[in-house]
Amino acid sequence: MSATLQVQARETSTKGDLKRIRNSGHIPGVVYGKGLEGSSRITIDAKDLAALLRSQSNAVIDMDIPSLGKQPVMLSELQRDPISRQILHIDFHRIDLNQKVSTTARLDITGVSPGEKEGGMLQLIVHEIEIECYPKDIPDSIAADVSRLEMGDHLTIGELNLPNGVETTQDPEMVIVAVLAPQKERTEEELEALDDKAEEDRKHSEAATAVEKG
Repeated sequence: MSATLQVQARETSTKGDLKRIRNSGHIPGVVYGKGLEGSSRITIDAKDLAALLRSQSNAVIDMDIPSLGKQPVMLSELQRDPISRQILHIDFHRIDLNQKVSTTARLDITGVSPGEKEGGMLQLIVHEIEIECYPKDIPDSIAADVSRLEMGDHLTIGELNLPNGVETTQDPEMVIVAVLAPQKERTEEELEALDDKAEEDRKHSEAATAVEKG
């Protein structure tokens, strides 16, 4: 599925200019790739970008680039502030619709595991997998059916029913979801034994420290 995104051209890239762009509710970025001469500096409405990332972050984007017209692109790199997590900059690369691309696809859990019904805990170990396909075949998500998983069972990448034209580039034996047995609740005696051991370890540590100081 493709998405659309309107962008504007920008000429400068000084720190002051980039700060003004962000303060105005836009995100600076660049577009590069096949069929383009060099890179094109752009700005994107922050709200439009946020909506795109929420719904179709791995989709082919039909981007209307000033002076270049509509171009098929995909998200390449996203830079965020390490503290606020605000998006600081974004890179897009132009793609060839007739060549396969490498991207990721989100896993969507379907069905109810018999192991869960018995009190087990369903643990999603991998949230997305790496795939390769033509741009037109990129799926919104890939179903991970857990309806046959008993207590202690797991599902691997190789057991997924991938859409036509889609291949995974990861180890087929990689576990993506598992049904874990519920943890045994500790008895009062076990808890007391753990407390005693912790106290004993503390005393040994204090004694060792005293010897070193002596």
